[in-house]
Amino acid sequence: MKVWAPYASLDEALTRLGPLPAGIDLDVVGDDHVPATGADTVALLAVPNYSAKQVLALAFARPLPGLRWVQLASAGYEHVLDVIPDSIGICNAAGVHDAGTSELAVALALAALRRLDTYALDKAAGRFAPVYSDSLADKRVLIVGYGRIGSAVERRLAGFEVASVTRVARTPRSDPAVHAVADLPELVGAADVIFLCLPGSPATRHIVDAGLLARMHDGTLLVNVGRGVLVDTAALLAENGRIRAALDVTDPEPLPDGHPLWTADFVTWAPHVGGLSRAFEPRYDALLRAQLARFVDAQPLLNIVRSPR
Repeated sequence: MKVWAPYASLDEALTRLGPLPAGIDLDVVGDDHVPATGADTVALLAVPNYSAKQVLALAFARPLPGLRWVQLASAGYEHVLDVIPDSIGICNAAGVHDAGTSELAVALALAALRRLDTYALDKAAGRFAPVYSDSLADKRVLIVGYGRIGSAVERRLAGFEVASVTRVARTPRSDPAVHAVADLPELVGAADVIFLCLPGSPATRHIVDAGLLARMHDGTLLVNVGRGVLVDTAALLAENGRIRAALDVTDPEPLPDGHPLWTADFVTWAPHVGGLSRAFEPRYDALLRAQLARFVDAQPLLNIVRSPR
């Protein structure tokens, strides 16, 4: 069974994946290349994280008559739906980014509350200017999107002595207590720090709009590690600092030159790097090893978000 996977070389792939299941013929893809041969027989294509569309465009420049599955390296998949034919199934990388993204979410909250971004600017300017800052301790936390990443955020908050954690998800449940998204207007006013961990979709676009922002109390910190479209950027900017924000994702993304988010002093920012850490590689390798074993054994693949049609 022919498989293309995103490694720098076959040697690297074999080092990171270990012995391949019998019957797997592996070749590698990269940001600027796909194999010169094998397009007529490749059945599973695994693509890199940040250059997925680029690699898919290269791959689909030729007919791929045997291709049945695309394995993504991201949890989100809406960005590739327009380039992968409906006849091909899609698996995402749910679970692979939990550690890195949740870690960054807490880091962004700490950076914004303890003014670490301000101190970084002070250092560059040679300025010694201590500030009496806020703290994550004793804060009332609201996690919006209580899936893998949201629950990982809560686990990482355990040592910071937050006052409370309230959970919200698209599917409410009771163990632990998780509220419905429809309850957000009644919940945001009591939150000091709000973590957004939802995927981007038509249903979640601008879930944080002017109306929801207006219900937040002065000084609320909004941390977005989900998708930029969750937040109405114009409405956030219109708050003019009443609501602070720590953003790993933005709308638009990447930010164009001159965009007001660049200079908004109430926004702490990272360039969509939640999954861009050393925690990614071993977790992605483990997922791919599991998928190859299932592929050979004709078992259902993991993390199917769209079946072949």
